[in-house]
Order: sequence, then C-alpha cells, then structure tokens
Amino acid sequence: MCWLTVDRAVQLVRQHGQGERPEWLELRDQIGANVLEHGWHEEAGAYTVAYGYPEMDASSLWIGLSGLLADDDPRFLATVLAIEAELRSGPIVYRYKWDDGLPGVEGGFHVCSAWMIEAYLRTGRRADAEELFDQMLDCAGPTGLLPEQYDPQAERGLGNHPQAYSHLGLIRCALLLDGGA
Repeated sequence: MCWLTVDRAVQLVRQHGQGERPEWLELRDQIGANVLEHGWHEEAGAYTVAYGYPEMDASSLWIGLSGLLADDDPRFLATVLAIEAELRSGPIVYRYKWDDGLPGVEGGFHVCSAWMIEAYLRTGRRADAEELFDQMLDCAGPTGLLPEQYDPQAERGLGNHPQAYSHLGLIRCALLLDGGA
C-alpha cells in the first residue's frame, strides 16, 4: 500500500499540472522493487502476508489490483490461485486463517470477496467473477444489505451491519462487471 500511495500521488501531481517529482518517482520505484523482491514467498508460490512468512492474506491480491504487477504476470496469477485455494469458502473470501490471538472466530469478509472478484476479472476469469458476485448478492440480509462478514457454515452474516466497505466493494464489482469502472 506504500507503493500505491506514492504511485497515486505521482499521478495526481501529473494530472494537476504540478510537473514531475523525481524524488517521488525514485521512492515509488524503490518501494516497488523491494516488495517484488522480498514479498514473494518461494515455498508458498505466492505473495504472502509479510516478508518471510508463508501465510496467505487476501490483501496480497493488491499486488496486482494496485497495478504493481501486470494482470498477466505469473506471480499475480499464482497469488490469486493460492488465495483462492486457501481462503475462499463458497461465497466468501477470508482475510486470513491464522490465529490472531483475538477471541472468537471470524467469518469471511465481503470486501475480500470483492477483491477476489476484481482479481478474477483482471486475470481473465469472468465466469468465476460473475459466479462469486452472484453468491455475494445472495449473502445479503432480508433488507438487501450486506454485513461486514459472512459465516459460510452457519450461512449468516457477522460483524457490523450494514457495512460500508462491503457495499463499496459490491458497487465497484458491479461497475467492473458492467464495463464501466
């Protein structure tokens, strides 16, 4: 996300005629090179939660969603597959599955499902994106609103309800699927 922040700052100053900021370009490129080199976990065959750790985290999808890696980069494709295999459960994608020391069990996060939908679209898996999108819609409560999380075993919402991030992710995916984002 540090790379994304600096990259978008570079884009903003360009758009607003503020000229180039060479020090920002250098910082962006240094951060990107560091992430690409150290974030890849060879044994996991994917970008993982943190340098040197094999655990998967859905936020690793941002390696491609941010534009740091191209949609067709084999490392992004492998990361999508690894997160799908380890963190997707039916209509939901968990953020992670390791013990974080907090009491209780979390459900999958709708915003993580939205990230996966976008990753599917970026990697040419439109049918999978449409299927997960439809499943995400089916997780809405009787009012049509989405909670923060969903428990696929109990088939019920968890966490904050309604959750803005869930709806923002859903709206973004609807626009992407419609070809408008």
